[in-house]
Amino acid sequence: MPFSPAEIQFDPLSRVWLLRTPRTAYAVRLDTDDVPRNVHWGPPLTLGQILDLPPSRRPPRDSSFESPAGEGGELAADGFGPHGLAVRFPDGTSALEWVFTEHEITPEGLTLHLRDRHYPLTVELHYRLHPGSDAITRWTVLRHTGGGEPIELVRADSAAWTAPLRPAYRLSHATGAWTSEFQLERVGLPIGETVLTSRRGISSHHAHPWLMVDEGTAGEDHGEVWSTALAWSGSWRITLDHAPTGRLTWTGGFGHDGTTWRLHPGETWQTPEFTGLYNDGGFGGTSRAWHDHIARHVLPAPDELRPIVYNSWEATGWAVNEGNQRQLAARAAAIGAELFIMDDGWFGARDSDEAGLGDWTVNPDHFPDGLDPLIAEVHRLGMRFGLWVEPEMANPDSDLYRAHPNWVLHQPNRRRTTLRNQLVLNFARPDVADWAHKWLDALVRDHAIDYLKWDMNRAFTEAGWPDAGPDASRLWLDHVRGVYSIIDRIRQDHPHLRIQACAGGGGRSDLGMLGRTDEVWISDNTDAADRIAIQHGYSQLYPARTMAAWVTDSPNFLTGRSLPLRFRFHVAMAGVLGIGGNLLEWTETDLTEATDLTALYKQIRPTIQHGTQHRLGTHAARTAVQYTSPDTNHLVVLAWQLPRPINQPAIPTRLRGLDPTATYRDQDTGIHHHAAVLMTHGLDLDLPTDNASTLIRLTRVP
Repeated sequence: MPFSPAEIQFDPLSRVWLLRTPRTAYAVRLDTDDVPRNVHWGPPLTLGQILDLPPSRRPPRDSSFESPAGEGGELAADGFGPHGLAVRFPDGTSALEWVFTEHEITPEGLTLHLRDRHYPLTVELHYRLHPGSDAITRWTVLRHTGGGEPIELVRADSAAWTAPLRPAYRLSHATGAWTSEFQLERVGLPIGETVLTSRRGISSHHAHPWLMVDEGTAGEDHGEVWSTALAWSGSWRITLDHAPTGRLTWTGGFGHDGTTWRLHPGETWQTPEFTGLYNDGGFGGTSRAWHDHIARHVLPAPDELRPIVYNSWEATGWAVNEGNQRQLAARAAAIGAELFIMDDGWFGARDSDEAGLGDWTVNPDHFPDGLDPLIAEVHRLGMRFGLWVEPEMANPDSDLYRAHPNWVLHQPNRRRTTLRNQLVLNFARPDVADWAHKWLDALVRDHAIDYLKWDMNRAFTEAGWPDAGPDASRLWLDHVRGVYSIIDRIRQDHPHLRIQACAGGGGRSDLGMLGRTDEVWISDNTDAADRIAIQHGYSQLYPARTMAAWVTDSPNFLTGRSLPLRFRFHVAMAGVLGIGGNLLEWTETDLTEATDLTALYKQIRPTIQHGTQHRLGTHAARTAVQYTSPDTNHLVVLAWQLPRPINQPAIPTRLRGLDPTATYRDQDTGIHHHAAVLMTHGLDLDLPTDNASTLIRLTRVP
């Protein structure tokens, strides 16, 4: 059920709004200049307590070198800090002066309406509450209400956020690169501005559009954390401003520096959603709150158990044909896979990455009888069938590009750089978007496709749109909106279809894409040892039910590292299990072990995918993760031992979040454990050697 209007309160005398979530409060006050400013974001307070808070602080009166504006603006459109809204009116004016006009309180949230005192620009600040969640989702709507010339938008962020005053602040975020995504970084915030951004046209492998802030003392299980996540899958920017006054604010939204566009008369412009969440349970509590919010309010089909995938890419590469795919499908079904995905190489003149992208018809040399016989065989084996697609790309060596060279991103009188031998199609163009929807719709409808792996394998370069003239920069934004629109239409037309988001691995992992897809391929690096850190960083915000993870061959094709099959399975079991090795070359021993481990995963899958996750920390290169079923009756612990320094003691692993009066039985050994002992003393894990792993299943004793 939606929140009742009573969850949002307004005091007209002080012009304060209070938004209450189950465990937190957020309050906004209009100052004397009609600028909305944050006055509280944190533990629950009543409206009366909020009214006792002092107004936003202003700089010392004897300084003429500080901004006359107060701190904590919800719009970040004034003062000397980073502006989240920056415009240029036709006469060159860029300053904004607001007049508050009205507010709306609905069962879902709050909207504040403002207009510029002189120019034809209105702004709506939106706040949405979510049942059972402490998350507050915000966005901004701009309208050009006059005639005449356009208003130039230099920057149009979704929201600005303000942390309470603390002695110091620490920033947590994820960095990385292709094959090393989601590397968690925690650093103290210096005085000044810190910018997190992607200029690549995607949310990127190198930075991710979320952050967490604490005062430097929070741990996995304790401390206050303020966090935000942007629901956007293109270029983005978040700027944190730690002012000399001590105040920390940040503003964020789509686009990056240097990108401007125009708001035309009568036009409305809506930003992506930017969601914030306060939690006093440390980084672990913050992660679990995000996991729950994403499952309840973001994912399109959150209650489904994700199937076990077999993907043929690492087995056959581009050399796919009906014969080898049938052989792989038979092996995959025998070990327990539920979804067979044929990757790249099935279409056009696709014998390598040099040709064929854009020509989405079946390759007659690889599949003389088309796809239907293979699909029928996969279905006969009891599996669903999926295909890899990369709709946003074209090879110069393709029939599509030869027919429509202007469909790709390009600039006049500049070369067209190829990366991975491909160019980016401009999905901001309606004709390109219509073409993509048409062939995707026909592919799914005509061939009984159950699943699409939607890939995107290069960043933007020469990002131009000559036909758009002065509005060419809109392609950075409208391309993403075009992708969203196509996915939304395809899912609406084919409700059974499920989609995996991929961009060379984790290059487009964000709430915008998760709102439309079912899981994310978080990295092309399937080395299980490397995956532990990648999955740890991913879990800071995103739940296990969205994390696709494969068991592949050893030695790993990318790193050359050899790891036991059991270890590789245990790492992949921490999310949505998939298999991507060449099963035709696995030994009978390997196939038997894989069959047993796949069957085991099916037993624990409800707890892994729908349970509560606790990261149990790292000691002497030992990492463990705990999952507790929603009814708390089942518990799964996965642990991995990487190479460790000599003579390091084996410290027991302390479990988390259990009822201290409960008793649990180990399903494999029959040993009983008191929950209080598991949480205080810990569980002794049998990991005697490097690259050992274990999976422990505990069931609550009635």
